[in-house]
Amino acid sequence: MSSSDTYKAPHSDPNPASHTGGSSRPQIRQLDDSAINRIAAGEVVERPASAVKELVENAIDAGAHRITVEIADGGKTLIRVTDDGCGMSAEDLPLALSRHATSKIDGSDLLNIHTFGFRGEALPSLGAVGRLTITSRAAGHDAAQIKVSGGRMDPVKPAALRAGTVVELRDLFYATPARLKFMRTDRAEAQAIGDVIKRLAMAEPSVGFTLRDVSGGGEGRVTFRADPLSGDLFDALHGRLASVLGREFAENALKIDAEREGVRLFGYAALPTYSRGAAVAQFLFVNSRPVKDKMLTGALRAAYFDFLSRDRHPAAALFIDCDPTLVDVNVHPAKSEVRFRDPGVARGLIVSALRHALAEAGHRASTTVAGATLGAMRPEAPTASGAPRVYQMDRPSFGARNASYAAQSPGQPLAQSADAPPSQGFAELATAYSGRVLEETAEAPGQMPDAPTTSSPGAEELPLGAARGQVHENYIIAQTRDGMVIVDQHAAHERLVYERLKAQMAENGVAAQALLIPEIVELGESDCARLLSHAEDLKKFGLTLEAFGGNAVAVRETPALLGEVNAGAMVRDILDELDDLGESQLVQARLEAILSRVACHGSIRSGRRMRGEEMNALLREMEATPHSGQCNHGRPTYVELKLADIERLFGRS
Repeated sequence: MSSSDTYKAPHSDPNPASHTGGSSRPQIRQLDDSAINRIAAGEVVERPASAVKELVENAIDAGAHRITVEIADGGKTLIRVTDDGCGMSAEDLPLALSRHATSKIDGSDLLNIHTFGFRGEALPSLGAVGRLTITSRAAGHDAAQIKVSGGRMDPVKPAALRAGTVVELRDLFYATPARLKFMRTDRAEAQAIGDVIKRLAMAEPSVGFTLRDVSGGGEGRVTFRADPLSGDLFDALHGRLASVLGREFAENALKIDAEREGVRLFGYAALPTYSRGAAVAQFLFVNSRPVKDKMLTGALRAAYFDFLSRDRHPAAALFIDCDPTLVDVNVHPAKSEVRFRDPGVARGLIVSALRHALAEAGHRASTTVAGATLGAMRPEAPTASGAPRVYQMDRPSFGARNASYAAQSPGQPLAQSADAPPSQGFAELATAYSGRVLEETAEAPGQMPDAPTTSSPGAEELPLGAARGQVHENYIIAQTRDGMVIVDQHAAHERLVYERLKAQMAENGVAAQALLIPEIVELGESDCARLLSHAEDLKKFGLTLEAFGGNAVAVRETPALLGEVNAGAMVRDILDELDDLGESQLVQARLEAILSRVACHGSIRSGRRMRGEEMNALLREMEATPHSGQCNHGRPTYVELKLADIERLFGRS
């Protein structure tokens, strides 16, 4: 190798002695506090939303009942958090700006944490990268103020404040200008701040939150407001979720309350028919702390996987409460990740509680289905001139009235001109199919006394009502006490057959077919151990695995329903799912996909004319079958329209 080809490490210093005092060995130095705080700020304060999160959590820990957050330019130039908490004295202020100084723990037990904050890093980190001013007043003390800019602290001085604390952060990252290049637009940063406030508002329904954008000066505009709520836990939480996530979520959410082995799960989860196109409405909390945990998200997805297609995502706000010693929140400086001592308990609790709630919901479908239906029934567009249309038939002539009445009497010919054939009015519609169901309460002439009626008396009082007709040979029209129901006969019966097949599979087990020659699959050491640890669960679904020595497994049996399968590919897909979710439901999902196809082919087909008793029998079975409100792909099986909504469509209300 020539001298010109000498290799140089990408990060090597060509003159190592230049910063080691002439020595060839690098010298270890103690960084000053300013550099340490700027480094810590890179972990704790990633963007303005991170700063807001830390400051608002401090306010909640201080016992605040109302918290106001004001931002300018997406939080880049101003973040001001005002609270009515316990406040700090003049002696506390310098200590609060020292690294790892906190009033929330004494350092003896890092697992028994009951507050949002505990690391004592946020305030000194913010003071190191921005211009921070804290004004506070504790009960029985005078108000005081301290300022720190780029890590340089000014002396404490008297101030004017009635109670609580005001923390003002200006020019975030001015001391580290390189970080400013990574900031997003003002709108994106403001939206991230709003998301942080909303998550904390869900976690603390008893605390009032106000977010105000004061960009450009003045009073600004309120972008989010949630007043403090009191009363029962679920009532307060339901009210807070309605204000944060919207009234539609609150109307279509199921109450969740379950406990197992000292871990309690509560909150609200939406019906499958109220789903989203992305996982943007999933909120998880551990001991009131908003978290983003892959295991918990996977459990939520697993609970809904049989009710939603892969491109739809459930909506839920779930809270896990447990002894703080059962969960480690000191995993990351941002405290958004947690680690459970026994993750299986939390995961199993989420899956079982949600599935139980969905089963109890029975045939219920979300109200948004009816809302979308009513929205599709738009009134006639206005005329080009913009003036309301004038109807000339408000007072019909005498002859027109007679003709109209005659047209409503099927079978009565209308008097027309001498050379025109008589019209049969509505009777002419008989040429096209229109199934109409009549509830016969008296014996008609010529009817057998014991002839069955089409629907039992009082059927309109039942949830799905009494069948009144079938249109387009696919949709059943039923009448309820205060409205009407439109049922997709094929989708509804498909779900009923599918649930019946699943129950049979659960009762009788999954038939397995033995492979004439077991298939040997070579894996990595860790993959092999992880797969074999789930062998018992997989065997319940007809997939039998055994250790084959070394890092190989032998596949001896596969589910008979799947027919001929590529066992090696299936095993690797299961491992990928275990890495992603912590548990694999691939085999179960494939089996149930086959059952779904069987149910589809075995259900009532679109285009089949149904008798009245068949339609009513289908409605009654839907009412008795869990999950019948949506088909196997998460689409609604019926739409319910209230009479008041229908009357509004016709301007009768």
